[in-house]
Amino acid sequence: MHTLALASTTPRVKRTANIYLTSATAALFVLAAAAAGPLAEAASRADGGQLSGQLLSGRMGAVAAEHRLASEAGLEILALGGNAIDAAVAATLATGVVNPSSAGLGGGGFMLLWLADGRGARALDFRETAPSAARRDTFMSEGLADDASRRGGLAVAVPGEAAGMAWALQHYGSLSMAEVAAPAIRLAEQGFKLEAHLADSLARHRDELAADPSLASEFLHDDGSPFAEGETLRRPELARTLRVLADEGPSPFYSGPIARDLLAALRSHGGIMSEEDLRDYRVIEREPVALAWRGQTVLGMPPPSSGGGLIGQVLAVLAPYRLAQLEHNSASYSHLLAEAMRAAFADRARWYGDPAYFDVPLARLLSAEHAAWVRSRLSTVAPVPARTWGGSMTSDDAGTSHVSVIDSRGNAAACTSSVNTGFGAMLGVPGRGYPLNNTMDDFSLRPGHANVYGLVGSEANSVAGGKRPLSSMSPTLLVADGKARMAVGASGGPLIISGTLQALLNATEFGKGPLDAISAPRLHHQWMPDLLMLEQGAGQHLADSLRRRGHKLVVGKRAAAVQMVVRRDDGTLLAASDPRKGGVAAAR
Repeated sequence: MHTLALASTTPRVKRTANIYLTSATAALFVLAAAAAGPLAEAASRADGGQLSGQLLSGRMGAVAAEHRLASEAGLEILALGGNAIDAAVAATLATGVVNPSSAGLGGGGFMLLWLADGRGARALDFRETAPSAARRDTFMSEGLADDASRRGGLAVAVPGEAAGMAWALQHYGSLSMAEVAAPAIRLAEQGFKLEAHLADSLARHRDELAADPSLASEFLHDDGSPFAEGETLRRPELARTLRVLADEGPSPFYSGPIARDLLAALRSHGGIMSEEDLRDYRVIEREPVALAWRGQTVLGMPPPSSGGGLIGQVLAVLAPYRLAQLEHNSASYSHLLAEAMRAAFADRARWYGDPAYFDVPLARLLSAEHAAWVRSRLSTVAPVPARTWGGSMTSDDAGTSHVSVIDSRGNAAACTSSVNTGFGAMLGVPGRGYPLNNTMDDFSLRPGHANVYGLVGSEANSVAGGKRPLSSMSPTLLVADGKARMAVGASGGPLIISGTLQALLNATEFGKGPLDAISAPRLHHQWMPDLLMLEQGAGQHLADSLRRRGHKLVVGKRAAAVQMVVRRDDGTLLAASDPRKGGVAAAR
């Protein structure tokens, strides 16, 4: 298990590390780490009145997904006696039905688990893999379309979701796939009323959906118009595909009739995936990233996710500061947070990739020494030049979803799944009812070349056959005294990392309840482009203050959608889904 030098080697750490600043430039910040108080009581409304959402509470279990029906699917499984892992699988499969632009069987992801029976933490990697024929220069060929990594057959990596969901149930669930998939199958067969997020996605992507007959038949009317908010959408082809998963498990997706249909669809659109690529796909169990934070342990996903590492790096930099005394979303706090993020994202660009192909120096990046080095270069009055972090190195929230679950027995699951961008490669599998990912764009196609989210990378994340591309997905758990206290994660490209991080800090540092923690306005800095993104609800005063400090500011509505479940000391479970994406949690 990758563990910070400042953390105990056990996930039941109760102490707070002492780290001392060596830089005079940090003296204006209030120093000395101090344990935050217990998580706040239930919030009644969103921060600043900018957003409205619902906070749900219960003792049997709680599920926070990006869609009301997905949350209810997870809660239904908990009511049947299932555990948090069963519920997370049910909610993830249901999300693929009701928000197919965000996730589904054509994608992949990560699941982070806490098992209350004493087995502790597990990290499941069901990320997509590059076809074996993919090469470092696959997307550099002369005459290749500029968007070949985002649209069409070459953009598709081997999907991992069917295998990942089955693995989670087989090893850590308590119910069968037939039981757990039942809510998703019912939604696909009987239909559901479209909510705003999917309706908007269909309208924005209408022309691209119309270009693929299988997607057009799923999501457009006969006259070519997209289904609109409030209309009932039925997905019988997907229902039949989910029944295959329920009855036969994942095998048909990797070596049976569904695999053959997938390959045929890709070959007709220039894809290079082979039968062997599908047959050889494997779920990988990894050691979670673990770090001490205010007397608790934060568990995150290791590479090829960058989420756990970057959240850990930022927390390590922030550890000595008494953040609450800087005031929530004040200019001083926001500047410090942005600068810590910027340094971490610069490390992401240089050092992060698939650990099977590149030796990611995670222990060093998470070390107290590295955090101290970053702090020694910070200024309280101005941004550090981008080249300080990067040396010579030169997004819409549509294609990802997250589910957080805690059950009454203390099990927890944080599961993030994705097809990358909205509707992925804009290709469906005829007769099977689901879109395919465009995850190949998550590789660094050319050194210094930005992907669709503006992220750049190095050789660590270059294209190679069988390789898993770097991801921003950040399923996260907070554990104390052997109990899961929080499950949190987000959707939204690289904003997943900053959104999950700020929700965690809002709860642990500023005493905010789940709804306020996820609804509060956020900022984001990913090193390149060298811009600080600030959500509109943060206010003009903060924007002006950050500009005066020298930040190049972009103010807009775009932000990640965070899902959070919290367990209080008395055993009550609180759940909130981000109103930015129209989510509604469920608890009982």
